[in-house]
Amino acid sequence: MSLRLYDTSTRTVREFVPVEPGRASIYLCGATVQAPPHIGHIRSGVNFDVLRRWMTRSGYDVTFCRNVTDIDDKIIRVSAEEGVPWFVVAERNQRAFTWAYDVLGCLPPTVEPRATGHVPEMIELMERLIAAGHAYAADGDVYFDVVSYADRYGSLSNQKLENMRAAGDTDTDSAKRDPRDFALWKGEKPGEPTWPTPWGRGRPGWHLECSAMATKYLGPTFDIHGGGVDLIFPHHENELTQSQAAGDGFARYWMHNGMLKIGAEKMSKSLGNSLLIPEVTKKVRPVELRYYLAAPHYRSSIDYSEEALFEAAAAYQRIEGFVTRAAEMIHDVDADAPLPQAFTDALDDDLGTPQALAVVHEVVREGNVALARSDKEQVARLLAETQNMLDVLGLDPRSEQWRSSGGDGAGLRATVDALVAVALEQRQAARARKDFAAADAIRDQLAQAGIAVEDTPQGPRWELSK
Repeated sequence: MSLRLYDTSTRTVREFVPVEPGRASIYLCGATVQAPPHIGHIRSGVNFDVLRRWMTRSGYDVTFCRNVTDIDDKIIRVSAEEGVPWFVVAERNQRAFTWAYDVLGCLPPTVEPRATGHVPEMIELMERLIAAGHAYAADGDVYFDVVSYADRYGSLSNQKLENMRAAGDTDTDSAKRDPRDFALWKGEKPGEPTWPTPWGRGRPGWHLECSAMATKYLGPTFDIHGGGVDLIFPHHENELTQSQAAGDGFARYWMHNGMLKIGAEKMSKSLGNSLLIPEVTKKVRPVELRYYLAAPHYRSSIDYSEEALFEAAAAYQRIEGFVTRAAEMIHDVDADAPLPQAFTDALDDDLGTPQALAVVHEVVREGNVALARSDKEQVARLLAETQNMLDVLGLDPRSEQWRSSGGDGAGLRATVDALVAVALEQRQAARARKDFAAADAIRDQLAQAGIAVEDTPQGPRWELSK
């Protein structure tokens, strides 16, 4: 089976055929940095990180572009409320997003452009649209004329122009030819940052930014455009419209991840129900949070609850437990071992992570049976399969990412390990002199501290209590 992906624009699962054989180009709508990220924001980063890893594993040379929207209405509003420059708000929150992506194991993008660094490309795109009769300047603003593209506008979101409401992206629609026209450029206003253009000073509209950045780094036609399902309209619709109206092919596949909700409401800053990454990683380790976000199918919605979060953490710990015990028996893992066919088929079928993780858990169950039999050859094979599958998902507990980090920071595990080792040495000494009461007391004290001790043929090992 070749890779097949659900394409929002056609509402079908389509075989992935890249623009250039052997290469894949992905543009992901990244952060709008008016506030630090909650786990709903980072779900998109995790989902598309898995896609990128799978495409790389499948042999594609992947270019992954994830933008930063560092100027828009929301950033300016926060700037005014706090009484600080807009760029202070943007820089502070971009750092928070970068930290969150990193702590959850998302690979760094090939390129991460900022909107404010690409105004010349935006001006060029507007000039092309005006020359083609699809945009116009009015009172310092520049608007896209949706009526001029009426036969195509709405195709991504499956809407008809006559049923659309006013764009609502300006204080007044008085300068627009049609209230549904959307702003490409917003004229100068007191207290706002501005850049010079042929039509006067001002700042870019949100939709224009992504079109300019995507085509600069991925070309006029590229493979995949991704983002949350809430961006389909108006943001992605307007991106597609303005780019194709200017003569670019733009994205050939549109992929959208589902929302993360609390109850019936989308997790958002405006609802005040956000769960910020530093807060959640106090409850579970970052790798466990990644498992929680990656386990459901990317197109499904997630209804957040702490119970579900802890269940995901426990499920990951079962996988981790097998890998840890097996690695004590097998020191050299075959990184080139083939992946189970069922795992490959699952990810090739529109990135089916639930089915892929079901395969992981099945292999882990077989591995635990092999461990109980001390079947070293079988354990070696199943450990290799498990680690290679987890590597694709960014969840390998033996990777550098997860060995050197945790919910309480790098190095804590090593410190605890050293302290527990002292207690275990004392326990072993007590058992050697047949003072089993003392040995049991040490084990009980460790259990009270949240340390579970297991006696194995290779000696005692410990882990945090589940």
